[in-house]
Amino acid sequence: MKLKENQYWQIAKLLPKQRGNVKVDNRDLLNALIYRCKNGCSWRALPESFGPWHTIFVRLDRWAKNGVLERVYTALAKAGLKDIQVYALDSTSVKVHPDAHGARKKTVNK
Repeated sequence: MKLKENQYWQIAKLLPKQRGNVKVDNRDLLNALIYRCKNGCSWRALPESFGPWHTIFVRLDRWAKNGVLERVYTALAKAGLKDIQVYALDSTSVKVHPDAHGARKKTVNK
């Protein structure tokens, strides 16, 4: 799934202006974000058609810290992009010594 032309132009005014020698267009950047969220891949596994993964990661990280992505998500929701879903997975596993989890100790009463 990629942003349609009309969807992109509705949110283009919310994005920071590109200055200098830019290798990745803002539209490609947003499409890379959608691809990564939909497929659950790592940053390094992004197809090269989106541009260098590190450039995409750094710019999206900067946008997240500056509140740009929140404004974009709000505008996409208003534009009727109903395919946005949120998934959260947590598979934290920690090995603990048997004595550490509160089990009764095998000690002899003296």
